Amino acid sequence: MQRLKSKIKKTSILFFGAIFIAISIIFILNQLINWRSANYLYDNIEEIPKTNAALVLGTSQYKRDGTLNKYFYNRINAAVILYENDKVNYIIVSGDNRATNYNEPKFMRRALINKGVPDSIIYMDFAGFRTFDSVVRCHKVFGQNNFTVVSQKFHNQRAIYIAQSKNINAIGFNAEDVKIKEGMRVQIREVFARVKVFIDLITGAQPHFLGEPIQVGNS
Repeated sequence: MQRLKSKIKKTSILFFGAIFIAISIIFILNQLINWRSANYLYDNIEEIPKTNAALVLGTSQYKRDGTLNKYFYNRINAAVILYENDKVNYIIVSGDNRATNYNEPKFMRRALINKGVPDSIIYMDFAGFRTFDSVVRCHKVFGQNNFTVVSQKFHNQRAIYIAQSKNINAIGFNAEDVKIKEGMRVQIREVFARVKVFIDLITGAQPHFLGEPIQVGNS
């Protein structure tokens, strides 16, 4: 019995030790992303430098319960602010179009047009299945090496870190965030998404699709 208790104790120590190490690693990686991206994020439209294009990262227009997704509309509003203040020449909306009735770039384009953005300056990236793909494709497919990422701050932090790791010059314009209670699920998902960034970089992952270059304006 004493031997069994000793074995259980050792197993418990190893188990909780492994959990502690895992949490510590996640914390360090999270702080690294925050630190590396800090000087490239902007909240004030007057302070942000002008770039050729804005890359608006996609998300669903509606939540699972059918209500409006504030993440979506806040990103659209941020992109409109950039356009109205002549901080970008073009807007690239990048997201998933997994089905006929689910097309993030199409929904974002429509929302931007409804806000007064000319259709002629909007480009759609239908293969932005994840943030990594959107950032890399903006550079490799759409030919942009100096662009502004548009999303909420926590998302911009990850996107900018990806860009830096790929030697892409990018800055982030932070859209208004969502209250913690409303965005708890997204925040939890972000923790694992950040870990995935390092896995992608270590393994040399590439976007799901690249394809032929797309000309953006006169760039």
